[in-house]
Amino acid sequence: MPTDSLPRQLARTRRFTLGAPSAPAVSADGRTVLFLRSRAGDDPVSCLWALDTATGTERLLADPVALGADDAALPEAERIRRERARVLTTGITAFGTDGTGRLAVFALHGALWLVDSADGAVRNVPTAAPVYDPRLDPAGRRIAYVGGGALRVVGTDGRGDRALAEPEHAEVAYGIAEHAAAESMYRTRGHWWAPDGTALLAARVDDRPLSRLHLADPAEPQRPPRTVRYPLAGTANSDVSLWLLPLDPDRPGGRTEVRWDRAGYEYLTAAGWDDHGPYAAVQSRDQRTVRTLAIAPDGATSALAEQRDEHWVELVPGLPVRTASGALVGSADLGGTRHLTVAGEPVTPAGLQLRAVLGAEGGQVLFTATEEPTETHLWLYGPATGLRRLSEGPGLHSGVRRGGTLVLTTRAAGAPAGRTTVLPEGRPALPLASHAQVPVLTARPELLRLGPRGLCAALFLPAGHRPGDGPLPVLLDPYGGPALQKVTTGGGWPELVSQWFADQGFAVLAVDGRGTPGRGPRWDKEVFGDKATPALEDQVEGLHEAARLRPGLLDLDRVAIRGWSYGGYLAALAVLRRPDVFHAAVAGAAPTDQRLYDTHWQERFLGHPGEHPERYDACSLIADAPRLRRPLLLVHGLADDNVFPVHALRLSGALLAAGRPHEVLPLSGTSHTPTDEAVTENLHHHQLDFLKRSLGLA
Repeated sequence: MPTDSLPRQLARTRRFTLGAPSAPAVSADGRTVLFLRSRAGDDPVSCLWALDTATGTERLLADPVALGADDAALPEAERIRRERARVLTTGITAFGTDGTGRLAVFALHGALWLVDSADGAVRNVPTAAPVYDPRLDPAGRRIAYVGGGALRVVGTDGRGDRALAEPEHAEVAYGIAEHAAAESMYRTRGHWWAPDGTALLAARVDDRPLSRLHLADPAEPQRPPRTVRYPLAGTANSDVSLWLLPLDPDRPGGRTEVRWDRAGYEYLTAAGWDDHGPYAAVQSRDQRTVRTLAIAPDGATSALAEQRDEHWVELVPGLPVRTASGALVGSADLGGTRHLTVAGEPVTPAGLQLRAVLGAEGGQVLFTATEEPTETHLWLYGPATGLRRLSEGPGLHSGVRRGGTLVLTTRAAGAPAGRTTVLPEGRPALPLASHAQVPVLTARPELLRLGPRGLCAALFLPAGHRPGDGPLPVLLDPYGGPALQKVTTGGGWPELVSQWFADQGFAVLAVDGRGTPGRGPRWDKEVFGDKATPALEDQVEGLHEAARLRPGLLDLDRVAIRGWSYGGYLAALAVLRRPDVFHAAVAGAAPTDQRLYDTHWQERFLGHPGEHPERYDACSLIADAPRLRRPLLLVHGLADDNVFPVHALRLSGALLAAGRPHEVLPLSGTSHTPTDEAVTENLHHHQLDFLKRSLGLA
């Protein structure tokens, strides 16, 4: 397979995730690990598997291709072909378990399936509505699910399906996470079982206050526009409330609303129910205050903890949670460190940056944290044992732990989908087999620290490049924003893309500047009030410092920049505001007008546009259009409902009005991330052709 097929391989393998084990869940006794995995590195149909930690034996529990195969008389090949067509390109995307971890449930194209991992029995559970987000109660007797906007419950035997809460309007739903929560708060759920299985805590989401946007594809004029409810910065959010819903309708109190100051704290950032009762975390609109609340049976709330920050309170995935003793696990930003706290006290040292909490079992807390910005490790804290690091070596490490069994997943060089190892206590390690494809090229990043800020950077050179080959044209390939790091030892797919561009004759430089994760709260919050200037300054500084460290290698008269999403914004920003440094740019899915992105994400950094319009004006690109004097290619999917295509169209319109030549590549039927193999491959080649043409390269 030739090197230039990497872009197609990325699409075919879904960035090398197909065939790799994912979503591991450990049984309460540690003897079984359930996980998802497709049968091959280009097979999109994910199946449910079980691993016996005593023997190392894997068993297939549920294969979507075989489920519901009612055409038994058909030849096998034809039956499989039809079933594959039915499951399309997904398979099982998620599953939930009971308290023991023995039973599992999942939804497949609206149908509900129950699996007993002990005997391998799989059966369809009849439901009254198409199923979304099914959850078993801890005792394994009932399944809660969202159907038609209602939160419903059905017995595992298929009996007694009924609605606990039904929507009062077509734009009201129970048991789901609203857009802002799912996209910006790490909360993807909307209902939680009581430990005894007698009640549920559920979110009610009313989307009627949201702005109404319309997405149409000009390539499909016969199709009506798709209407999307979206919380534009400065406008109303979804109206979100919480309800206690007993299964027994005659229970005293019945359905009960959870009461807190929803006007002052309109964001529900987290919720749950443990042995100490239901709880929730709520955040103010300005995001400077987060309160963790205990919920009483009558819906009254009391504060368990409160966090304040002059910029914003950073939400940490997995928090809040409580230990078996009831100690609240949280976080605290103290100086330059984000600490893990237990019962309000920091339990991690200065310099160890908390990234995510993965679970609490007994008195122990499993979490990820960073000491060196390019690595993330797995840690365990216990009041008796203190801190213990569970992972070793470079890379990005994560995992789950229960019943004495640890499942460790490591992403490192050469393994873009990661390697997963099961570590049962007192027994040999068991690797979970991966069928992920091997990339057709090998990334060779040189990790650098640049300038007085110690910017983390990765430099990629063409295969076979030798000292003295002469200066290379430069391509900056950043993301550069708060959502993710590109410069790590994790060996992810983005560095393969950087290497692919390098192999076409570029010196490719990725720089993680201020605001990117992993370096602590001070670093995070240097972009408060200005998402543009610090990020652009750091790209320029990184470029010049790399040229100083590698004299004669980088041709600073031929410098381009490319990026996607925030990286696309940064690319367009670079040629508009620093044409003295950057000579061409490819901006993909770039948010050019900051008022057209969502409330929780955008207001975190820029505040409310009604209070700080100057910040939005300074960080938006439309007014910069007359300044363009370098080649700029705008790429945008016309079905993008994350960064809407209006961003590219408004900037293009302003450039045209100002008489500034530029190029626009619309992608019909494409959302925020292109997935079609041919489109993905040709899009990379189109960018390459544009960059070479713009820099005067043969």
